[in-house]
Amino acid sequence: MAFGFCIGVALLLSLWSRAETAGIPDGVLRMECHDRYFMIAVDPSFTGDEPHFEAVDETGAYAITRQYAAQCGYSINVHPLPGHVELRASYFSCQTQNKDDEMFTFNFNLNVTQEGKEVTYPLNKTCSPSLPWSPREVTCETNYMEVSVRSEVTCPSGTKKDDWNSLKPAHRSTTSDWQVMFQTDDVQLPPMNISDARKQGYVFLLTEGRLVFRAPYGQPDSFRTEVNGVPVEAVHATIFSRQSWVVLMVDLVAACSMDEGLYHESGYMMWETPEMLYPNLDGQQVNVGLKGELVAQPVAEERGYIVGKQNNTIQICIPENAEGRYRKSAVDEDLYEFYVYHLYLEQILVDEDRVETRIRFLRTLATPLLPSPIFAENQTVLEENMFTVYLGDVPEDVQLAAVHLNGQEFTVPLNASSFIITKVVHPNNTHGYKLKVPFEDPVVLQQFSKTDAVLHYAVLHYILNINYTLTVLPEKDLYYHMESVVALVTDVSPPQFDAVCTESGISFKLDHRPFDYLWEITIDSDLLTSELADQHGYIMSNDSNSLLLEVPLFSHGYEYKNISLKGFFGTFEIIMRDLETSEVQGSTIKTCLFSTTELIMCSTDGRMTVVADLALAIPNGGNPARTNLRDKYCGPKETDGSRALFSFSLNSCGSAIKLNSENVIYQNEIFYSKKFLRPGKVVSDNATERVTMQCTYPLSGLHRLFSVYRFESDAAGIGSLLHTTHPAAGLQNPTIQPTSALTTTLATTTLATTTLAATRRATVSYKPALHPPARYVKVTRFQYPANARFRYLANAMTKRVRQSLQTKVHAAQI
Repeated sequence: MAFGFCIGVALLLSLWSRAETAGIPDGVLRMECHDRYFMIAVDPSFTGDEPHFEAVDETGAYAITRQYAAQCGYSINVHPLPGHVELRASYFSCQTQNKDDEMFTFNFNLNVTQEGKEVTYPLNKTCSPSLPWSPREVTCETNYMEVSVRSEVTCPSGTKKDDWNSLKPAHRSTTSDWQVMFQTDDVQLPPMNISDARKQGYVFLLTEGRLVFRAPYGQPDSFRTEVNGVPVEAVHATIFSRQSWVVLMVDLVAACSMDEGLYHESGYMMWETPEMLYPNLDGQQVNVGLKGELVAQPVAEERGYIVGKQNNTIQICIPENAEGRYRKSAVDEDLYEFYVYHLYLEQILVDEDRVETRIRFLRTLATPLLPSPIFAENQTVLEENMFTVYLGDVPEDVQLAAVHLNGQEFTVPLNASSFIITKVVHPNNTHGYKLKVPFEDPVVLQQFSKTDAVLHYAVLHYILNINYTLTVLPEKDLYYHMESVVALVTDVSPPQFDAVCTESGISFKLDHRPFDYLWEITIDSDLLTSELADQHGYIMSNDSNSLLLEVPLFSHGYEYKNISLKGFFGTFEIIMRDLETSEVQGSTIKTCLFSTTELIMCSTDGRMTVVADLALAIPNGGNPARTNLRDKYCGPKETDGSRALFSFSLNSCGSAIKLNSENVIYQNEIFYSKKFLRPGKVVSDNATERVTMQCTYPLSGLHRLFSVYRFESDAAGIGSLLHTTHPAAGLQNPTIQPTSALTTTLATTTLATTTLAATRRATVSYKPALHPPARYVKVTRFQYPANARFRYLANAMTKRVRQSLQTKVHAAQI
């Protein structure tokens, strides 16, 4: 493929494009002048995937079809990435107005259909090349090859035998019209005139200073071969004209690498072209870039490109993340990605006479589908009591559409919910999503397993199965990414209240934990609820953060010990039970020291304990130690200046009994005795009060009523301490013989200050406490209805009292 003659012309100074356009619609994205072509980019949403362009000149408008584009120097390329349709026009395209090869005016019509009507938009621009023309330039477009040479002929530096051989057909020609000969694989075809060649799709154009030849790929007279393993398509045309004994011949050769590129696993897109596409030419420089931008080889290498030679082949390696490349996601069961590179390469060659040839390649290269893994990271911190899951490396053209949490679907953006999804954008054109779901959210699965049956420790598993629904834009293809996260709370123990003693009772506080629902909180066996708190006088407040419970002194549930005039210990217990089995698994017990002026305790084992203020019940100067109960031998256990402590069995110390259909009431009084006063001791008998104490028990809770050996009650009695105005004489001791005290077992005791005025309205039987040899009497809870049981017990009590009185009367008569 040697040149027959060298062609030369003076270099032209470059001018930047200057143009004015008007009426450009919004759908036209760009109109740009490049160094060797003009480009229009339009939005396919405005034009459709197959836009209709027309090239316009003074002879008319010509539709740019695929065939017409290849013949006349146009190329139309649909680029899903970056999402536009691109029209490129050579400066020597058919309808371009050329002024001295320095100024080129382009006129196009863009035809679109809007609201059912055809609308035409004229698109006009004038460009000037940014680089001077080289003696020979070859353009390898996507659909055609184009070569242009200077039209000024100069003498060659040497003549070769092959050059003379190529002249023989021209000498044999008998016409002076321009003709063309094609050569394929060293086979020279017969000449044909230019008009016939144009009918076959070839274009020959003579401008002010250049001869242009253009051929679409795949022409019958072009040929494909391999050079150093690289596929090449070439067309070799020689045009000549014989005038007398002089033959004017121009050799036009265009050879283009048809390499489609190869992706290397190291992250490079490789493309190759033979170094010696044109024999007798030496390579001088390679410029490379993307999207129509050319930079020198050193600059490209600074940007990560690799430009090298191997086996007389130029290799261009484009880094995967090169600036100007396009990336696209795709779904094929899994998520993939591919990259598209609009390569622009310029190779500068010179011959032995230093005549320059520039070859330009415009190629679109694409990688195969590459895996695009998305990862999920469990960033949960147990102390935050919520799941935190990060979904990362999500490509920019992939969006989160929905999430399925343990099978429940939630679309994005989320409506009102207890969990949130936050988008996190990264500078590498990826983004991620941070999902936060509280452990206590109903959507979270929980599995509870016991690890220590003695210490009641357990492991709680919070489980969140996530199915991310991602959509690839703009196709809206769906991709699903599943992830399961588990949070283990290993030290799961029953709740523990913080307790504080106050003057009026005990205050409890519980800070809620997500797993506290595994236990129920009880007072004794009763579930702690707001209703129970109201019933017993507790003050309770409960919100999402904590539970507060204030238990006033003397309310239900207290246990009292070490009662003295200095004070007493009150203990309150809150019990934690297993939610499923009600088994006791823990408790919070708080004991506090309290002091009070007066109190009365009615225990479940039949004992009354009283601290009474006797300031008004004894004469001035009297000693509380001289007081006693109805039984004068039942004195106080402890006294101070004005108070006395008594503790005795209910059926001792002369206690009286009141009985009605619902309750039994034990009653006693405190008396002051002047006996055993030292001589000369002056005591003013001005007492104005009498002190009566009583304990009331419901009949339904008594197991052994009036049993000589044992007293049992399901619940502590309700006590009251009555101070009533009474003449001083009423405080003198009655004549009552002492009774022997019974030995009892101390049980849980409870204080109460509630009076029983309401329960005393019924008619009662009122007799001193006696101790007849009664047999064991047990109240059966389920044998009779409530009213029947009360009537039964009342009748039994009355009968036993009457029998005892009759026995005593009979004995007195004897």
